[in-house]
Formats: sequence, structure tokens, C-alpha cells
Amino acid sequence: MKLVVMIPCLNEEATLPLVLKSMPKKISGIDKIEILLIDDGSTDKTIEVAKKYGVKHFLIHTANQGLSRSFRHGLNRALEMGADIIVLTEGDNQYPQDRIPDLIKPILEGKADTVIADRQTQTINHFSRRKKFFQKFGTMVLNLAAGTNIPDAISGFRAYSRQAALQLNPIADYSWATETTIQAAHKGHALAILPITTNPKLRESRQFKSSWEHIRKSSVTIIRAFIMYRPYALFFSVGGVLLVIGLIPLINFTILTITTKNPFGPHHLQSLLIGSMFIIISFVSFALGVIADLIRINRIMTEDLLELQKRQLYGDGGGLVKEP
Repeated sequence: MKLVVMIPCLNEEATLPLVLKSMPKKISGIDKIEILLIDDGSTDKTIEVAKKYGVKHFLIHTANQGLSRSFRHGLNRALEMGADIIVLTEGDNQYPQDRIPDLIKPILEGKADTVIADRQTQTINHFSRRKKFFQKFGTMVLNLAAGTNIPDAISGFRAYSRQAALQLNPIADYSWATETTIQAAHKGHALAILPITTNPKLRESRQFKSSWEHIRKSSVTIIRAFIMYRPYALFFSVGGVLLVIGLIPLINFTILTITTKNPFGPHHLQSLLIGSMFIIISFVSFALGVIADLIRINRIMTEDLLELQKRQLYGDGGGLVKEP
């Protein structure tokens, strides 16, 4: 049983030693632990430090491509390395590496496909009230989109079984955690949660400049996920609201037609025009919902083909792949 720990890094020469020193050397149920360092365009000595601490596997971006692409490329490389379980942590020493055995335990026991660490953000002292609020609100919205009940949806400390990793197809350039959580939920993966206490803060986050930027970019990912995985819910809801709005002036016009002698007067005609406009737009929304749902079905079949190609490319490997 092989465990691959992915560590995305961008200029982490100061904090990376803390991460590597605290990495478990042996885990019950795991025969081999390998570390995959994903260097996202570092200009310092991150790679040299990693080699000094015995890291042998590297994926190097010559220019900064962002955490989402680092995750996507790293996931494929870990599968290529024959990983049975994949753990993602970060190079800033935010996460407690000594909890990795607890993180992968539900997967080893066959109880989960994906395990997400709960940072218990409401208890983190260096998080401002505004950041805690946005974290909580964002997680609530994501749970609504995914149909899950995850307390910390954007946590970057996670574990995936090989089966789960083969089925993930992240495409967003931002907010990979949001996207893959929604994907995992819609693919029926068994999710488990591990409460953790994060390490003391050593530097500012580099993922986004402000909470508003994070909200804006995450919102795009969530809306895209709604359209991709639950298009009927989005478009039919919008169409239903527009239909109701359109029926109100039409009902008013119908009543005026029955009770007045001149129902086609300029004021009454407005009700007819406004109502008709909203009803037409509502039917357009219904039609878009049907089209988007057909695209969703095509996407499911395409992802099944992608999974088959990955199995052929990387091999099924691993003892945790579930037979149908």
C-alpha cells in the first residue's frame, strides 16, 4: 500500500523544513510513503531544501500557475507514481502533518473515499471576524450546491483514495477545494471529516489578496458547478420565478378584459406586454435547463471515458480500488 503526500510550494524555503521534519515516517497499513513536491515557480531555494530533506519526486512549474493547477497536475503525477492513497498538505506548515495517519484511517478502513480536515475556523485566533464569517457563509453556499454537510469546505488538508482520485476532473483555475468537493459529492463518494488544530501562523496567505477576491472567484466556481451538475435546479428555479412574475400582469389583464369595456387601453396593454415578456423569458430559461441537462449527461459519459483512460494509463493498482 503506497501513500503519496503532495506538497504544493511557492517560495517555501523557510517553512518547508518544518513540514518535512514533522512528516510521519511510518504508518500502520502503509508499506511505502513518498513525497511529491510541486514547485509552482519558486525563485528561492525551495527545491534545494526539499532535496536536502530527502524528497525525490518533483513536479516543477517554470512559472507560477496557481494552486488549482498545481493540484490538478500533482494529482495526475501521484496516480502515475502508483499511489493507493493521496494526501494533500501545504508547504507553509499550516497543517499538522502528524495527523496524516488519522486523516487516511477512514480510507484504510474502507469507510471513506475522501477525507477532509476541519480546521475549526471559528476557533482560529488569527482569523478576523470578517474572515470567519465569509468562511462560514461560503461553506454554507457550497454545501447547498453539493448537497453535503461539510464544516470546512475549503480546507486544503485532504486525503483521497485511488478510486476517488481517478474520478476527479478539476478544471477550474481557482478554488480547487470547492470544485473537487462538489465533484466528489455528485459522484457519490463517501466523505469523512477529521477535526484538527492548525499550527501557528508563519506568513500571510498567498492564495488571494482579500476576502472579496476569494468570494468573487469562489462564486464563479460554485455557479459553474450548479450549471454543470444541477442545471435543472438553477434554470428551472429561475424560469419558475419568471413565470409567476409574468402570470401576475396577465391575470390582471384577464380580469380587466372581463370587467371593463376597453381592456386594450394603453395602461391595460402594458400588463399584457410585461406579462408576455416575462413568460417568454421563463420558457427560454426552461429550454436552457433542458439543454444544460443534456450537456450534463454528455459530461458524465465523457468523465467515464476519462476515468477509463486514466485506468489504462496509470493502471488500477492499489488494494483499495473497489470492484463493481
